[in-house]
Amino acid sequence: MKKIFVELDQLRDIVKEYPTPFHLYDEKGIRENARRLYEAFSWNPGFKEFFAVKATPNPTLLKILKEEGCGVDCSSYTELMLSDACGFEGSDIMFSSNVTPREDFILARRLNATINLDDITHIDFLEKVAGIPETISCRYNPGGDFVINNQIMDTPGEAKYGFTRRQLTDGFKILQGKGVKHFGLHAFLASNNTDNNYYPTLARILFQTAVELKRETGAHIAFINFSGGIGIPYRPEQEAADIFAIADGVRQVYEEILVPAGMEDIAIYTELGRYMTGPYGCLVTTAIHHKNIHKNYVGLDACAANLMRPAMYKAYHHITVMGKEDLPADHMYDVTGGLCENNDKFAIDRMLPKVDIGDLVVIHDTGAHGYAMGYNYNGKLRSAEVLLREDGTAQLIRRAETPADYFATFDFDESVNAKLIGKRFR
Repeated sequence: MKKIFVELDQLRDIVKEYPTPFHLYDEKGIRENARRLYEAFSWNPGFKEFFAVKATPNPTLLKILKEEGCGVDCSSYTELMLSDACGFEGSDIMFSSNVTPREDFILARRLNATINLDDITHIDFLEKVAGIPETISCRYNPGGDFVINNQIMDTPGEAKYGFTRRQLTDGFKILQGKGVKHFGLHAFLASNNTDNNYYPTLARILFQTAVELKRETGAHIAFINFSGGIGIPYRPEQEAADIFAIADGVRQVYEEILVPAGMEDIAIYTELGRYMTGPYGCLVTTAIHHKNIHKNYVGLDACAANLMRPAMYKAYHHITVMGKEDLPADHMYDVTGGLCENNDKFAIDRMLPKVDIGDLVVIHDTGAHGYAMGYNYNGKLRSAEVLLREDGTAQLIRRAETPADYFATFDFDESVNAKLIGKRFR
C-alpha cells in the first residue's frame, strides 16, 4: 500500500480553505530527497543537480530546491525568465533546448547560462544570434537501442535529440575554433527508469566518449551531465531506485575509465525532475458523481486537464480514498473526470473501497509532470497548487484559474468583453 504524506484530518482542514481539486506538495519530502541526492554523490566534488523546471515550474518549489543547493535546467524562454526571477544566475542555469528560437538563445546568453547544444547546426545559429561562450555543452545521441542487462530500455535512434558520434568530434573542433575552452557532454537515453544500473550504464557510454573526444580534439571536458531519467515507483509493488547504489555504481565507472585517463577533475551533473518532486506531490480531489451502466464509474471534480499522464500515456497513478485505507478494495471502478473525451480516466477497472459522494480521493505521485502538463480543453480551469510546509501548515503557492484568466487573452469587442470578464468574474 502506498502511503500519502498528509493525514485525513489535516487534509480536511486544508480543503476548507482551498477547495478541490488542487495539487499538494510536501516540502519536508522534497528537501530530504535533495539532501539524499547530494549525500549520495558527495564523492564527486563538482556534483550539481539542475532541477528540470519543466517538471514542476513553480517559483516556491524552485526556491526550496535552490536553498538545497540545486540549479535549474531550462528548455524555453519562459523557463529562463522564471529561473532568473527566482534568483538563479550564471552557471546555476543549464539551458537544454531543441528547435531553439533565436530569442531563447539570446536570453540564455544574457543570463550567462550554460548552453547545451542539441544539434551541430546550432553552432553557427548560436554564433550568429548571440555569440559563442567559452564554456558550452553538447548533447549526444548514440543511436540504436539503449540496453541494460540485455533488456531494451529505450530507442535513442528514434529520438529527435542530440549529435551523432561523428558530429560530436566535428562539433568540438568547430567550437574550439570559435574560442570555446571548456566543454560539457550530455545525454538522455531512457525515461522513468528505476533500474539502479541506468546511470552507471549511461556513465560508461559518456565516460568512454569523453576519453575519445579528449584524445581526438584535445578539448578540456569540464563536466558530464547525465540529464534525468531516474524514475519513481508509481505502482505499490515497484521498488524505488536506490540513489546511493546508483551513485556508487557511477563512482566505480568513473574510477575505472576517467581516473586512468587523467580526467578525474570532471564534475558530474544531473537534471532530475520526476525523481526530485514526483513522489512529493498529489492531486487532491472530491468524488462528485456515480454512474452505473455497462461499467461502474466514479466521477471526480478533477479531470485530465489537471493530470494528463493517465489519458496520454495510460500511465498508472495510485489512488487512495482518504479514511478508507484499511477497508477492503472490493469495488471496481473506472475513475473519471468530466472532459468530453473517453480517455479522461484516472484509472480503469481499479479495485477500491466503496467510494461515496463527498469522499476525498487522492491521486499519488503528481509532483512532477502533473500540474505542468495541464491545459484548458473544454474550458476547464487549471487548479491551485498548495504547499504542505514542514511545520504542517498549508501555503497557497499558485491560485486556481478563474474564468477571467481563461478569457483574458481574447481580443473581444467591448460588448462581449463586458459580458465575459465583467465584474461577476473578477
